[in-house]
Amino acid sequence: MFRALILDFDGLILDTETAVFRSWERVYEESGIELPMDLWFGAIGSDDSSYDPLAYLLERRPGLEIGALHERRRAHRNEVLAGLAPLPGVVERLDEARERGLRLAVASSSEREWVEGHLGRLGLLDRFHALRCKEDVPRVKPDPALFRDAALALGVDASLAVAFEDSPHGVAAARGAGLRCVAVPGPMTASLDFARAHLRLASLAERRLDEILEALVG
Repeated sequence: MFRALILDFDGLILDTETAVFRSWERVYEESGIELPMDLWFGAIGSDDSSYDPLAYLLERRPGLEIGALHERRRAHRNEVLAGLAPLPGVVERLDEARERGLRLAVASSSEREWVEGHLGRLGLLDRFHALRCKEDVPRVKPDPALFRDAALALGVDASLAVAFEDSPHGVAAARGAGLRCVAVPGPMTASLDFARAHLRLASLAERRLDEILEALVG
């Protein structure tokens, strides 16, 4: 019954979330400020409108030199990211989707340059028929616009698409758009509430795609 899969990017295809978190954690430690974990977790899967780590830090250390801070943070982040491969099961599930003739899209709250750059480095960019990113919608997740637009770009009704997400914000966005949703929490989100997901997996390597889709029908 399903005709399309729409995947989140950060934390679902590639564990960028841990790399970004570690880079900010180091900067906060160097500045003598404790990173507010409740605010950090509350912003995963969305944008910095609810918690901007730089603004939060500068409010407490107004004398910091922003240019040097960003240079150190990005260098550490990029060093970690350069060695990362797709998360377990991602490539296998994409292969199975192609064999089934399913349409594929990415719906991400991140900027297009970030998403396209990493997908290109991983050799996965051409697997997807559409990308919908932060620049494409007025509001990112948990607003449903990204998933609605992705389904529209694929030419399928949202009810015939399955979303794969690693954050509660993403699950809320998928449900709001009318998609069935599979939660695949990563290291940064495993302790969060995924009660609204139709199915929860520890990893995309846990089940074959046929088994996942069958579980969503039942």
